[in-house]
This record gives sequence, C-alpha cells and structure tokens, in this order.
Amino acid sequence: MVRPWAGPAGGRGRSWAGPAAGPFVGGAGGPEVARRTDASRTHGADPVTRGPRGGGLVSVPSNPHPLPLPIPKLEDTIKRYLRAQKPLLDDGQFRKTEQFCKSFENGIGKELHEQLVAQDKQNKHTSYISGPWFDMYLSARDSIVLNFNPFMAFNPDPKSEYNDQLTRATNMTVSAIRFLKTLRAGLLEPEVFHLNPAKSDTDTFKRLIRFVPSSLSWYGAYLVNAYPLDMSQYFRLFNSTRLPKPIRDELFTNEKARHLLVLRKGHFYVFDVLDQDGNIVGASEIQAHLKYILSDSSPAPEFPLAYLTTENRDVWAELRQKLASGGNEEALRKVDSAVFCLCLDDFPIKDLVHLSHNMLHGDGANRWFDKSFNLIIAKDGTAAIHFEHAWGDGVAVLRFLNEVFKDSTQAPAVTPQSQPARTDSSVAVQKLNFKLNDALKTGISTAKEKFDATVKTLTVDLIQFQRGGKEFLKKQKLSPDSVAQLAFQMAFLRQYGQTVATYESCSTAAFKHGRTETIRPASIFTKRCSQAFVREPSKHSAGELQQMMTKCSTYHGQLTKEAAMGQGFDRHLFALRYLAATKGIALPELYLDPAYGQINHNILSTSTLNSPAVNIGGFAPVVPDGFGIGYAVHDNWIGCNVSSYPGRNAREFLQCVEKALEDIFDAIEGKCIKT
Repeated sequence: MVRPWAGPAGGRGRSWAGPAAGPFVGGAGGPEVARRTDASRTHGADPVTRGPRGGGLVSVPSNPHPLPLPIPKLEDTIKRYLRAQKPLLDDGQFRKTEQFCKSFENGIGKELHEQLVAQDKQNKHTSYISGPWFDMYLSARDSIVLNFNPFMAFNPDPKSEYNDQLTRATNMTVSAIRFLKTLRAGLLEPEVFHLNPAKSDTDTFKRLIRFVPSSLSWYGAYLVNAYPLDMSQYFRLFNSTRLPKPIRDELFTNEKARHLLVLRKGHFYVFDVLDQDGNIVGASEIQAHLKYILSDSSPAPEFPLAYLTTENRDVWAELRQKLASGGNEEALRKVDSAVFCLCLDDFPIKDLVHLSHNMLHGDGANRWFDKSFNLIIAKDGTAAIHFEHAWGDGVAVLRFLNEVFKDSTQAPAVTPQSQPARTDSSVAVQKLNFKLNDALKTGISTAKEKFDATVKTLTVDLIQFQRGGKEFLKKQKLSPDSVAQLAFQMAFLRQYGQTVATYESCSTAAFKHGRTETIRPASIFTKRCSQAFVREPSKHSAGELQQMMTKCSTYHGQLTKEAAMGQGFDRHLFALRYLAATKGIALPELYLDPAYGQINHNILSTSTLNSPAVNIGGFAPVVPDGFGIGYAVHDNWIGCNVSSYPGRNAREFLQCVEKALEDIFDAIEGKCIKT
C-alpha cells in the first residue's frame, strides 16, 4: 500500500499525543532532537511521538520511577506565551496582550501559580496536569467521533497471503492478547526517550546500563538525558470503556473479564479469549469462532445500537440509562468489560482516502466508539486502530500498535493454511441481543441522521512529496519536522493570506503521569520566512532564504526540546485557569483577552508519527474552520493527510503545501524560486 502519514491534533481537544489543543507529536529538533531507540529488540521506528518522540524500544529495567512533571516558572510561561502570540497579532493587539500578561504575572497569576506549586507538592503520586486533563476530556459534551478520536492504520502484512481477513484477524487478536499478558506480568519494558541521542542512544551506554543495579539505573539514564517513559496509561488499553454520564463521563475498567467483543454488520458477539487460568485460548479456536461470526448471514439490524456512541454525551447518557433499565444491563456490561472491540468490515479498502474515512468514522454502525480502542479489519485485511482519547495518548497506542504488528507478522499464531479447531462455536460464541423500546429506536434513528449529516461534510485528501525527506534535510542540518511545519505556514499564507494559531502535540511521557504539551510552530521566524518565499521570492537570494530556514529550524528545535521537558506554556496556563475555576475565582483578564481565545482556536492542528508498522493516520479538524494535518517525514519522501470541513479547501491547501516544499527544496539547492 502507499504510505503517507498522519496523526491528530488539538484545539478543542485532540491529539495523537494529547488534546485540548492536542495532536500527536512532531519530530526533529536541532538536526534531530528526540528519538526513541532500540536495543533489546530491533524494533526501531523513526521518531515516533515527539517529545518522547522517536523510534524503537531500548531495554531498561522495568518498574521505572519517572521524574515528576515540572511546573514551569510563571515568568518563563509568560515570555513563551508572548513569543507565540507575536506572529498572530498586530502591534496594538500585542501591546494589550502584554498588559494583560503583566498584571496577571504580578497579581492573580502569581497567587494561582503559588497555589498550584503547593498543591503539586502535596500530590507527588501524580502530575499537575493529569486531573485537569482527564476532566477536560471527560467533561466535553460533543460527540467523541471526529472531535476527539483519531486512528492509526497498520501497514499490510509483508507476506500478502497473510492479509486474508480471517487469518489477519486471528493473528492480530492473538498478538494483542500476548501484549496484554506481557503487560500484566510486569514484563513490558518501558520505552526510552533520548533528549540527546548522540550520547545515550549508543551501544556503549546500553552495555554500561546493564551492569548498574536496577534501583540506580534510572539515575544513570537520567544523567545522560535518557528518560524511561511513563506507563501509567497502559492498563486502560484493555477491558476499558468510556461511560457516558450527565455532565462528566467516567472511565470504566474490569480486568477480570476474559471475553472479546466482535462487531460485524452492526451485530455484537462475545467469546472468551482467555481461559479461567488466564491463559490464551488456542489460536485455532479463536480462528474457528471468528470464522463462525464471518459466516453469519443475518441481515444488518434495523436499529444499529452503535450509533448511540456517536451522540452528544448528555443525550447518550440519558439513552444509556433507558437502555440499561430496559433489560440490557448484562449485555452492556459485556460490551464495557470486553478485552477490546474487534470490528470486522465486509468490504475491501479502495484507496488511502477511503481508508481514512473508514477508520476515522466508517458508517457508524460497526464501531463501539466508547471502547478504549477498536481494532478494525476490512475484507482485504487492511487494519487500523481507532481510539478514544480521554484515557491516554498516542505514545501508549503506538507502542501497542508497533508490538502487535511486529508479533503478528514475525510470529503469527496461524498460517493461511491453518485449519480452525473443530469446536462448536454456536455454543462458545454469544450473540448479544438488545431490547429496544420506541424511545431507544427513535434515539438510534436521530443519532444516525446526525452522524450521516456530519460525516458528509468532512473532506480528506493527501499528498506524497517524493523529492526527498529526512536524509536530505539532515544533511543540510535542517530539522525535518521544522521544514514540514514551515511548509504548512507557507501554504496557509499563500492560500488565505495570514498566519494563524497552529498546534503540534508533544508527549510529556518522560515524566510521571505526563500527558502532552503543545509546540507552537508559528513563530516570528516562520512568518518572516513564509512572507519572503510567498510574497517576495525575487527579492531574496537562495542564500538568504537558506539562512531564514536555518533560523526557523533552530527555533523549532528549541521549542520541541522545551515542550518535551514540560517547559511549554499551554498546559501551565490551562492548569492555572482550571485552578481558578475550581476555587470559584473570577476568570483572570488574561483568559478573557480575545488573543487568548484566538491562539487556542487551532486552525492548523498538526500531528506526526513515524513507524515501520504505520501506513497512515488521521483525525478531523478541531475547529470548524480548521485543518486536521497528519504528516510524516520519511527517509526519502514526505506524506501529508489532511481533513477539512466546508469552510476550508483541503485539496487546494495540499497544492500549496506541495508548492511550498518544492520552493524550500529549490532554495536549498540554490535554485531560483518559480513564481
């Protein structure tokens, strides 16, 4: 399959990495800031999620003690906030925003910051952002489909005959359960994020760290800026779901449940994948049960229940109450507690745009969007993970995806020739039946109408820029991620004539209960550089343009490093605002400033990830007049997967991105910019 890449992003709240404005995370600092490595397994992905961003796994003793997530100094946060506002405001607006910042820093902001620091000291078991972030997600009342849930699609199995739907579904299910078993046995080693890969991502360091006692090896790792990633989110991958409740949803996990939930044609099936002793059920039995489900010829239900998970959360909470009290309590409990949800689709995938639409939203009938993740497998074996975002971020999901891909392709449980077990699947597999009264049927029909109308407005399009990628850019000493981000700034300037709020998510999983931080790619440097390329290319020599690009790259590298180390401004200001609200303090003026609203209305929501297991990923825009930009800078090409609603033109934006990349590469090669 062809392969571009994408991740999600934020504004309202979404991100590979995290939301509120959150996306996945970007990629390379200086020349290449952060990367994940691989020692014990040859698993390397490339930069994967920024911040901790990078590629494979390194063998370190398990049971890490991650460092506490730092709270930045208030003065640093204000400086960083003003630097990010500068390219978005005219001089008059900027002066007003400066005033708001000054009075905040010397007044209520100072008090709130002191309270936040004191509160953090009393809650050493977690991070200052964890509680507010869960609240932000769980209190949001919008549908989680498109607004929050992203997807990441697997590459096909390299052995084409293994892409048969039944074979791949069996192998991926078994590999997912093997991952669950490894995780619960405490044997899953944390990934390590290298802030300075040249020093710590080396064979010498790995050999040395093996001889240090486990209790001290963490400190040895920290000394060279190698951070074992926090794994506190992982347990929510399995047996978990988001339950709709009035005002604020809840996360539910029941690790005792042993059954898998399978959706096909809008029907619900469950069967055990773990036996009473917690061992994996034989692969040939799992294969037999899946074959039985695939051979069920019943027509699709007239009122597919899954549409309810696409509703506004308060509406769904009320309908769920009716569903439970109408004799469906036990069936719902089976859905909620299932190890995970496997969705089997009855059609092949036509192309990458079809793939994005299907894995991001589908037809709404064959997904349980509240589950921590849905593993979706189409008729031709095309597979993806669609995940709910409140419980966790892209780092945990990508690790799971990488391990499932590696295990299912390198140690498959069944072959295309394997015969399913001779077992009575009609006894082992239970088809769940839901009793629906008229109110529920009406609720389902209304949800379907709303869902259909909304997804109709979403456009997805993509490009693959083949002229070069990471290898070429690094030779020029340019951060590949900074070049991609500069291209987005140039493209938006060419298309709409302005510089707008831009979000790139960065994981802070290097710290205990870290979530994400925002990188703000729009800067005075990208604005100056974009204007030179787009508005007056003939006035600048290739050498001058190269110097401007170098400045953009250096500054982007600095922002990336700061964000990965918990030194951005977005989460800090968010936590101070949240604290004011919980204490019943009137909202400080800084937050009422139109400029604050504008910088958090993320028109360009961007997220990147890069892994040998991933074909493409994506998410919807986080604001109605925005773009959702998933991208990846590969060794020799750049992929970009963009979504938009009718207020913006994704196809034209991508044409402008392509023109921007051509111009950047021309300037690097010393050629004139074509007008």
